[in-house]
Amino acid sequence: MSTPRFYCPAIPFTETLLTGNTFELPAAAAHHASRVLRLRINDAVHVFDGLGHELRGKISEINGKRVLLNELKRAPIIPESSLHIVLAQALCTGEKMDWIMQKATELGIHEIQPLQTQYSTAKLTGERAEKRTEHWRGITVAACEQCGRNTLPVVHPPLDLVTWLTDLQRTHASSSKLMLSPDSHHLLTQRPHPGGNVVLLVGSEGGLSTKETALSERFGFTPVRLGNNILRAETAAIASIAALQTLWGDWAVVSEAAPK
Repeated sequence: MSTPRFYCPAIPFTETLLTGNTFELPAAAAHHASRVLRLRINDAVHVFDGLGHELRGKISEINGKRVLLNELKRAPIIPESSLHIVLAQALCTGEKMDWIMQKATELGIHEIQPLQTQYSTAKLTGERAEKRTEHWRGITVAACEQCGRNTLPVVHPPLDLVTWLTDLQRTHASSSKLMLSPDSHHLLTQRPHPGGNVVLLVGSEGGLSTKETALSERFGFTPVRLGNNILRAETAAIASIAALQTLWGDWAVVSEAAPK
């Protein structure tokens, strides 16, 4: 079994390492470690703060409510992808959206912006939108715990497309903007290097409407396609992120560094 990892926000790394070299897991993580995973004394555990830092230690005390770690060491910082990818995903049905959140996190996405569009089957407002956003953030936490990533992606609350496009001029004015469209004559692989930041717009199960596509183009989005096949919304999002990482992100760096 791989070493268990727990998300522990606001870990006081410096203070922990300087005052006794111990760390107590938060209540939820302690319960999971003792009651679910049934870990024991001297078992190795990793904890991370979601900001890129990780501590590795061993269990020195464990019961149902308290898990204490000692022999703490800082893990080497694993850099995030040099390609800052923002996924603007039109709302899909519940399980599909959850799957996109999970896999996008594993693939190194930096930000996820859920969007309310004309063909979105899910309609989220008010308290329901807040609860769903927290649910998605929980999915990204679990994905980071599983895949070994120490930096949580930012999951933004849902916005309608028009509001988001208007605000985008302020938040990502200099980013390359790509929009998936099966009707585009331009392949993603034909695009020039986007530089350090790219915003990827993906429609829901029904895609983007003609008006939404035209509006997005007016705000600087270039329609691109991945290939000849029409992909499901959840497949398109994940395949596009993987393609971006392979072409210009950390996967490209890894492939160049691999022995020939």
